[in-house]
Amino acid sequence: MSKSIANKGQTPGSRRGALRELLNNKKAIRVMEAHSPLSAMLIEEAEYIKGGVNHKFDAFWSSSLTDSTLRGQPDTELVNYSRRFNSIADIFNVTNSPLIFDGDTGGQIEHLVYHIREAENLGISAIIIEDKTGLKKNSLFGNEVKQTQATVDDFCTKIRAAKEAQLTPEFMLIARIESLILETGMDDAIDRALRYVEAGADGIMIHSRLRTPDEILEFAKIFRSHYPQIPLVCVPTSFNEITFEHLVKSGFNIIIYANHMLRASYPAMREILPQILKYGRTREIEDKCISIKEILNLIPGTK
Repeated sequence: MSKSIANKGQTPGSRRGALRELLNNKKAIRVMEAHSPLSAMLIEEAEYIKGGVNHKFDAFWSSSLTDSTLRGQPDTELVNYSRRFNSIADIFNVTNSPLIFDGDTGGQIEHLVYHIREAENLGISAIIIEDKTGLKKNSLFGNEVKQTQATVDDFCTKIRAAKEAQLTPEFMLIARIESLILETGMDDAIDRALRYVEAGADGIMIHSRLRTPDEILEFAKIFRSHYPQIPLVCVPTSFNEITFEHLVKSGFNIIIYANHMLRASYPAMREILPQILKYGRTREIEDKCISIKEILNLIPGTK
């Protein structure tokens, strides 16, 4: 993290178009959740070299769940777009990678059209909106809580309005389908996907809370028979045994690791707190912390 940040940060236009460029040049991309500038900087520096190939994350995911949790707020769209956009601006000041924005339900159409332009002006590359209506509840609850799926016609109207409001050709709107989450069936999921693409969606995200990937793989096979080139997004949070390579072979080309940076930091912080109380000092936990020397040298310009 000692590299100069003089070459970090891009103009909104150059960053906004970077996602489409990646998708044009790579078969599939890895996207990691970033909830702060520091987490985003770590993501950009992360790499793993295997067989002479350098594997890195290609883009950031701005998660409504982690943005809400970070603020101690429920994941019900209480943390509005404006607050989240402010955090993204801080991330953009010190990074170069494109960002996909978790837009939840998109809210009211009358508001969404303005948010689309705000996102474009900021340099966000894509927004994903889900086909639910009413008070947003996290999809991983499934039918354990009341969740209402929008009608196909209503959601298509929202897609068309968002695309008509869009000012730049490179910005992407991706439709997230909740049919498998809400157990309305594969036929419904496929029908919605086809209708949403016809309405103007630039990509499709299919979501599942099952522990196995069977139903999303089935969806991908059917969808790809209709649209071989449309971007297809997967978030393998519940079915986490499947590999990136398997998902790519199955037709997915955007794989999002949606909440892992915040989830990894929470147990680390929780572990050290009772230890400090127990021993009345910090010596016992210093090996679990970044050193003072490292943190002073972490950000260029601090010294």
